[in-house]
Amino acid sequence: MDTANILGSVIPTFVVVFALVLLAAVLIACLLSGFLLLLIALFAELLRLGRGGRWLASRLFRKEPDRIHAGYRRNFFGRLIEGIVGNPVMPLVLAGVVFTFVGTVLIYFSSNSKGVEFFVESEPEQAIVYVLARGNLSLEEKDSLLQQAEDIVRAHPGIQTAFAFAGEGGLDSNTGGAQAPKDTVGQIQLETIPWEDRPNQSSVLFTIPFINFEVTRDVQDPAFDGDVVLADLLEQLEVIPGIRTEILNLSRGPASGKPVHLRLKSDSWEDLVASASMAREQFERTPGLTLIEDTRPLPGIDWQIDVDVEKAGRYGADVLTVGAMVQLVTRGLLLDTMRVDTSDEEIEIRVRLPEEDRVLSTLDTLKVRTPDGLIPLSNFITRTPVPKLAEISRVDQKRYLDVKADVIPGLMKIVRATRQDGVETLETLGTARPAGADAEFTSDDGIAYKIIDREAAAEGMDLWDAVRTEGSIRMVPVNANERIAELDKWLDTKPFDLGVTTEWTGDQEDQAESQAFLSSAFSAALGLMFIILLAQFNSFYNAILVLLAVVLSTTGVLIGMLVMDQTFSIIMTGTGIVALAGIVVNNNIILIDTYQEYERYMPRIEAIIRTAQARIRPVLLTTITTMAGLAPMMFGLSLNFAEGGYTIDSPTALWWKQLATAVVFGLGIATVLTLMVTPSMLAIRIWATTYVRWFARLLARMSMGRASKAARDWALQRDARRSKAQEIIWDEDLAGPAPVALKPAE
Repeated sequence: MDTANILGSVIPTFVVVFALVLLAAVLIACLLSGFLLLLIALFAELLRLGRGGRWLASRLFRKEPDRIHAGYRRNFFGRLIEGIVGNPVMPLVLAGVVFTFVGTVLIYFSSNSKGVEFFVESEPEQAIVYVLARGNLSLEEKDSLLQQAEDIVRAHPGIQTAFAFAGEGGLDSNTGGAQAPKDTVGQIQLETIPWEDRPNQSSVLFTIPFINFEVTRDVQDPAFDGDVVLADLLEQLEVIPGIRTEILNLSRGPASGKPVHLRLKSDSWEDLVASASMAREQFERTPGLTLIEDTRPLPGIDWQIDVDVEKAGRYGADVLTVGAMVQLVTRGLLLDTMRVDTSDEEIEIRVRLPEEDRVLSTLDTLKVRTPDGLIPLSNFITRTPVPKLAEISRVDQKRYLDVKADVIPGLMKIVRATRQDGVETLETLGTARPAGADAEFTSDDGIAYKIIDREAAAEGMDLWDAVRTEGSIRMVPVNANERIAELDKWLDTKPFDLGVTTEWTGDQEDQAESQAFLSSAFSAALGLMFIILLAQFNSFYNAILVLLAVVLSTTGVLIGMLVMDQTFSIIMTGTGIVALAGIVVNNNIILIDTYQEYERYMPRIEAIIRTAQARIRPVLLTTITTMAGLAPMMFGLSLNFAEGGYTIDSPTALWWKQLATAVVFGLGIATVLTLMVTPSMLAIRIWATTYVRWFARLLARMSMGRASKAARDWALQRDARRSKAQEIIWDEDLAGPAPVALKPAE
């Protein structure tokens, strides 16, 4: 859509909306003006009725004066804070309970979380189907194989558009650095039906008792879900003989290739190929990995042409002339370049032999012109078949090969947790995948599973019964990070030669970079906050107290991940934690700044109590409005204000669920910390300072005697506390006559 179309579609709508809003404002103003005129007229008529009318007008329009209550009264929250900070024990007890709670949440989250992911997994709407086959296939043979796969893709009801091409080329797609497998003979780029255009089906919302009336609602047909469509396509494509298929999901967000990506580097080509073969075998033995591939050269033959320089020199031929003759048989001899109007790049002009002569046997009959006449090339060149090398890839001046794999979605690992010397160790008993009719058990959340791998320690054991009855055995979700951790255990055994080095790239590398960036950004933000808070409060303790509340607020984020059954996302959840820090700092600044103002003219404990009571309303308003605003986003609720209606868990809404969950739960816990823990920490410093000074004076009195300055100060303060404050009463009746002012003599 060009600029004219955009303006033509937006401006009329804007004019209509503006006119409606203006008309509504005029109508409301007219109604209010008429109502005010009616009140004025009624008041004037009542005044004309005499004393009775004035009395009635005073009753209708007079406002009772506000009753003023002098003094300060504590509400329930003020009395609660007084009970906590009013003695030296309760602040310590509350701080101990809070830190114990935080530690418990951290331990429980590490054992029961759903793992860590790089970005939010969303439903795919675009994908690429790679058709894989091996052999010296012609373009027509590749196109024939691709046509069979294309017919299956186009026949699926969940596919909206599809574009297929054989060989190399096709449309440009953002694959996030993912490369097609080496043995790809064709690709099919497809788009599923958009989420908002998918057909609906009726679903029972609830049933009215006694009359058994079912209340239904329209929901989207789950058969058109992007993941379901791709799974159906993969299952149908497997029946085509002679090919394999892989589907690359072009998910939203940061695009990437296969998440499990191991890179091997070495200076020795033979060691590198052998190590890549060993790594692929280990990948195939690891449960949960699928679509495994490596970048070793495909089986094939290259012809190596060797020139005997000594013989060529004997006949008067040079290597340059021989090379030019070989190019006539292969890709042609470059003569020049030219530019055409239909291309932005130069086009090469090459000359080569006719098509029927472009075969290797032609080299045996070709003759090269020398000073001694025409000499056959076969006199000084030899052809040798060698294994096909395809290409040479280097990084840091070393050759490398990659082994890649994807992870089966929904996979669960059954583990037994044992604790030794305070360290928890997980022993894998088996692996289960989501299943249908062949399911062996159903979990508490209604998902059916089938055991696909069982370790020797779990032979003869009912794993699901053990999960339900034994507290040490539980199910852990399997993702790319978990599989990489399992493969790291194998890499720690040093299975390769000493000259071969390994590293994890792809998603793992991007995840490590993003995690390092967010960690450094969070640390830098805390450092800048500390400098600003120190300049504002002029107190190291108060500045550290605010930053402590920021760190403790992450406990709420972890609780939110557990309650909402979400995976910790490096990008979205990490961004939510950074955003949460700003709100938490703002609430604590309000509290501590008010406390510093109150402590100037009242006892410090009383200042803490009044600060908490005075600032509970703005802190709660900030918290409630923020949590209420993000609650729809946390539940995946999208409202369509233009056309009406709502949707739940749309692909766009799924992006923001983890970020909103982090802010909502983190802010809820941070509010409790701000209103309860921050006053307690302030009281701890006051009571600690009081007792330290009291103890120091006691030591001074005991060591220096009653005549010392410390002992006299101690006695003076004690007597001052015992003496009552004097009250001065001024009675004008008892006061004498005012003195007469005398004027000076003139």
